[in-house]
Amino acid sequence: MTNQRRLKPWLGWLLFGGALVIVFLLGLLAASVTERRAEIQSIYANKKVEIPNGEARNEIYGINYPRQFETWQNTADTTFVSKYNSSDIVDVLAQRPEMVIFWAGYAFSREYGTPRGHMHAIEDMRNTLRVGNPGIEGDQDMQPGTCWTCKSPDVPRMMNKMGVAEFYKTRWSELGDEIVNPIGCADCHNAENMELQISRPALIEAFERQGIDITKASHQEMRSLVCAQCHVEYYFQKETSYLTFPWDKGMTVEGGEEYYDETDYYDYIHPLSKTPILKAQHPDFEVAQKGIHAQRGVSCADCHMPYMSEGGVKFSDHHITSPLKHIDRTCQTCHRESEETLRQNVYDRQAMALEVRDKLEQQLVRAHLEAEFAWKKGATESEMAPVLKLIRQSQWRWDYGVATHGGSFHAPQEITRILSAGLEKAMEARLKISQVVAQHGFVGDIPLPDISTKEKAQKYIGLNPDELHRKKEEFKKVTVPQWIQSAKEKGTLYTAKAN
Repeated sequence: MTNQRRLKPWLGWLLFGGALVIVFLLGLLAASVTERRAEIQSIYANKKVEIPNGEARNEIYGINYPRQFETWQNTADTTFVSKYNSSDIVDVLAQRPEMVIFWAGYAFSREYGTPRGHMHAIEDMRNTLRVGNPGIEGDQDMQPGTCWTCKSPDVPRMMNKMGVAEFYKTRWSELGDEIVNPIGCADCHNAENMELQISRPALIEAFERQGIDITKASHQEMRSLVCAQCHVEYYFQKETSYLTFPWDKGMTVEGGEEYYDETDYYDYIHPLSKTPILKAQHPDFEVAQKGIHAQRGVSCADCHMPYMSEGGVKFSDHHITSPLKHIDRTCQTCHRESEETLRQNVYDRQAMALEVRDKLEQQLVRAHLEAEFAWKKGATESEMAPVLKLIRQSQWRWDYGVATHGGSFHAPQEITRILSAGLEKAMEARLKISQVVAQHGFVGDIPLPDISTKEKAQKYIGLNPDELHRKKEEFKKVTVPQWIQSAKEKGTLYTAKAN
């Protein structure tokens, strides 16, 4: 009689449990595939009109996709307010006059308001003092067409028509009656099949230089990459204004700095401290990649465009806004804590970053003003070279951290690290300045001007706030209406009559 080997009881239960886990995971996969297929089928089933790829008028898409279009329209709402941020415009220079000094010699010292939703991108660009006021006596067109790049689905339309390089080097005012439809469908979707697509070449070019083909990206990866077309650090190449992402040395604050230093690039020379300054834009994608959510595969859309259901149809909410507005559909899809706890977790991280930011700004503004004092005392270029390097490094880190939308939540440790490094460099710069002025016979606290308000700071750097706003109001009343009327006549701006 042969002896039969029998499994130990615990091993049998282990195999049984493992089988259950596999079945459960396969069920999740099947459900995901089924939902995705149903989502695609609902898209095709609801098509009422054929939309050519590149169509920029968002209202045309609304005919086929009313649910998505309706939620997209909600992007016009600017009423959301959290503890530290708002979806409406806030005059940051009035809140923090030190920033006027940081941006002396650059257009941001004229005006800087917190960004509103995508729906307002064109309107806010037309109204900002940073672009200058073409056509108004005594002012000038300050910016190239590149500034329009992320503001409208009309941009890829015009790039296809003009050529990318030609679009970039055209003055922005010459495109004022062409870039008219707010950020929307064609920025992220192929109109023929509504698949996610990259419509801006700079992102593709940046990855290509690293040997990465993003046309092979997964659907989940694309739910972040379409955002990365615009929510990144970038610069305009000298002479051509060609839009470029400085990622060749890596997508970190140090990598960007190394990239710029290699070619002695700067955005402007600070008129007070004489520092060659790097102006950070909004490295949201880069910073987010350093955070736990991105590292675990969470996409931008998962939190800023959460899924919602209506009539048995699942679709993305196109009201792109703060995840704190809909915690039940964003944070709580993964986290089981209460809304109050999750919200406070965010505020705690923001508060820690703000504490370092405040200290950095206090030190950095003094570094600029004390450097100006040192120059007036007869400091030489060789004496000031180490100081200017430190100020450049400090302001780059300050701007990189501050310009990053949501950075103190996306990657709180990284933002705190960056701002802390900036604080250290600002303090080191001030120490070296004190040594320089001492060599020129001055000992003690360096006297500083009164820059306690935005207006005082602007006057100190040579701006006339009243004159700036007079030109702005004249521009809004004269030039902008002409652009809008011209766009309507061309048919590039949606009107019921034109369709």
